[in-house]
Amino acid sequence: MITFYWYPKCSTCKKAKQWLDENKVAYNQIDMIETPPKKEELQKWFAASDLGIRRFFNTSGILYREMGLKDKVDQMTEDEAFTLLATDGKLIKRPIVTDGKKVTLGFKESEFVENWK
Repeated sequence: MITFYWYPKCSTCKKAKQWLDENKVAYNQIDMIETPPKKEELQKWFAASDLGIRRFFNTSGILYREMGLKDKVDQMTEDEAFTLLATDGKLIKRPIVTDGKKVTLGFKESEFVENWK
């Protein structure tokens, strides 16, 4: 079974949830604002993906901009980045869908078809 980390007020998350439901994909749903992924989980997903650290950040989020992270993320170590991400679910790109072996960030229908159908 896959795990679907989302923020219920996020329109992109709602589209991803709708796609999962319409395609009858079973998932465990977790509100990533109430229960942000732990640092170790984020590191595991990063290792399982071919994505850069910046992709794990919600670069369009208010908190990201308020903290001035645009100029800081590239200077952070992996450990620093994942420690920061684990502090607040609003910093993390959403939704996150994972089965423990692969992970998708955000919602692109083609990626969902390839990975979760």
